[in-house]
Amino acid sequence: MQAGDISFPNLNIYLHDVPKSFTVFGFSIALYGVVIAIGMMLGVAIAVHDRKSRGLSDEPIWDLALIGIPSGIVGARIYYVIFAWPFYKDNLIEIINLRHGGLAIYGGVIGAFIAILIYSKVKKENFFELWDSVALGFLIGQAVGRWGNFFNREVFGGYTDNVFAMRLPIEAVRARDITPALEATIQAGENFIQVHPTFLYESMWNLALFVLLYSYRKHKKFSGEIFCLYLAGYGIGRFWIEAIRTDQLYVTGTTIPVSMVLAGIMTVASLSICVVQRLKKRENIEKQE
Repeated sequence: MQAGDISFPNLNIYLHDVPKSFTVFGFSIALYGVVIAIGMMLGVAIAVHDRKSRGLSDEPIWDLALIGIPSGIVGARIYYVIFAWPFYKDNLIEIINLRHGGLAIYGGVIGAFIAILIYSKVKKENFFELWDSVALGFLIGQAVGRWGNFFNREVFGGYTDNVFAMRLPIEAVRARDITPALEATIQAGENFIQVHPTFLYESMWNLALFVLLYSYRKHKKFSGEIFCLYLAGYGIGRFWIEAIRTDQLYVTGTTIPVSMVLAGIMTVASLSICVVQRLKKRENIEKQE
């Protein structure tokens, strides 16, 4: 394979010279950032549409686009750097180099959570109603944004020969993403790795979850239910997808993937909230009867 090629052999797809960036007036623009920006814009559009379709003002979403997105990006970067500190401590300049990737979605959720919490308090908006719309936007943003990882040749798993197996030239990926187990699958004379395209799995999972929650949103039982179901649904998907990734971030001092821990906690906590809120609603209805 040539350095810029990407293939999916079991789907008979071979892509030649897939670019990582393009140039405008002599300035190089990374496709990773372009794709993420497109995902963000679509996410805002979905959140605005949801608010309007439920008879709510879309003004808070436009406000949050100005403060929530930057907060989410900062949170995503801080989270990634903290748990990848063994690499960044010797490469401090890389901390501000987003062109090479390194945004963790859970950090983004935390950053956005804080921004929306502050905004809702200042503007006297319903925090959970805001998040019900923002969560739908997040899912679309994540589904599209994951393709930035495709152009960056990152966020892949170990060896597989399943129908979605992806081949990447060794020289096109970061050396630290090739684990010893993956390296052992490289045959003599081969200059590529064959891996799980986990970015694709997550994109498909998020898109399916979006369709389900979008269809359900007008039938929700309490404010914040869509947000809770987003955290639970994404947590379930992220848990199994994270288990096969080669670029895991670990809880400091351990070999435990931090995203699997957070995914498990978020899933259990969110589903518990849904159960408790539904029981309370049922009790209130029975009392009224």
